Amino acid sequence: MKTETPILTKRKFNVEEIRNDFPILKRLVNGKPLVYLDNAATSQKPRAVIDALEHYYTFDNANIHRGLYFLSELATDQYETARLKVKEFINAMSASEIIFVRGTTEAINLVATTLKTAKFFEDGDEVIVTNMEHHANIVPWQLMNGNTRVHLKVIPMNDAGELDIDAFEKLFGKKTKLVSVVHISNALGTINPVKKIIEIAHSHNVPVLIDGAQAVPHFKIDVQELDADFYAFSGHKVYGPTGIGVLYGKTEFLEMMPPYQGGGDMIRTVTFEHTTFDDIPRKFEAGTPNIAGGIGLGAAIDYLNQFDRNEMIDHEKDILNYATEELLKIDGLRIIGTAKEKASVISFVIEGIHPYDIGTIIDTDGIAIRTGHHCTQPVMQRFNVPATARASFAFYNTMEEVDKLVLGLQKVKKMFA
Repeated sequence: MKTETPILTKRKFNVEEIRNDFPILKRLVNGKPLVYLDNAATSQKPRAVIDALEHYYTFDNANIHRGLYFLSELATDQYETARLKVKEFINAMSASEIIFVRGTTEAINLVATTLKTAKFFEDGDEVIVTNMEHHANIVPWQLMNGNTRVHLKVIPMNDAGELDIDAFEKLFGKKTKLVSVVHISNALGTINPVKKIIEIAHSHNVPVLIDGAQAVPHFKIDVQELDADFYAFSGHKVYGPTGIGVLYGKTEFLEMMPPYQGGGDMIRTVTFEHTTFDDIPRKFEAGTPNIAGGIGLGAAIDYLNQFDRNEMIDHEKDILNYATEELLKIDGLRIIGTAKEKASVISFVIEGIHPYDIGTIIDTDGIAIRTGHHCTQPVMQRFNVPATARASFAFYNTMEEVDKLVLGLQKVKKMFA
């Protein structure tokens, strides 16, 4: 059974009409209209995604890949159609290169664990990361250490939050086995030159994993054009459900890597003496997957594909530029992360006021921002701050919401004056 893929017509970008697609943006928080500025942590979901989840559980719920009955075949087709949508969305060469995981964190852990099992690493080998990595791209490499120790070498960054590419080139040695870097920093908003990073690494015959959790929501990704060996992202940051994510990997690596987990649906034959495994991608997808999550991610991709991504990117740039200009008018406010190439993330501190106090006070006006170390403690150490406040924007945010943020921060300043 095959479901028909709807023909998607392009919609003109209109932020007010788009906001109507997101039910949560109409709710009140503390009696005030919600101003949601924590999109780097998770994005809100359009009605199309919510409807897809509800429809699956209401009408199509069944397990996949195993049943020959109507609902099972229908659910299987919807789930595998979502894989095809992801393949087209990031321009992978084959749908078999798309592994469904829980999110970016599991994707990186999958690569680290399976490469270790495959004896890709030897004792003393090195993985190059950056000074701005999320903990999810630091801790998995440290957890590998046992009989085989893997060392992290760190690409430094300047005071603007930009990587030192010259220093990066000097990090390579005979023991360098992998480069694993973030595409966009969740704490600084820096857009890293990953294509250049990949070219340099490949000139040393070193593969590259890209953490694209923050990049995929903000611009079009083409893994073939980047020539990435691995690329990971999370569904919930790209307007899809939580608990679903993607690991893209080149076929040559995925076929070399052993299974990540064992169980049903990833095997060909099982005896008490020996097990043979299925082909990619199912080799890495043991057990019943997040079927609804996969279908919901497919719906999120359909939703985004309605629009000209360049129009969405331009709107986010306008929001970022306006917010940067207005926030810098606040006395004592300092932005942490001022790279020339930057996504719509602004981390900041205000002299004499702890970020936690900032977040707590403006929440009384319905304004949601993130405060803390953002799972990037090395970034905080680099800039010598305990934490920052962070406003992160999506294409459904408006200039008026920026104005409310500024008013809220001015209120905080007055309270601490």
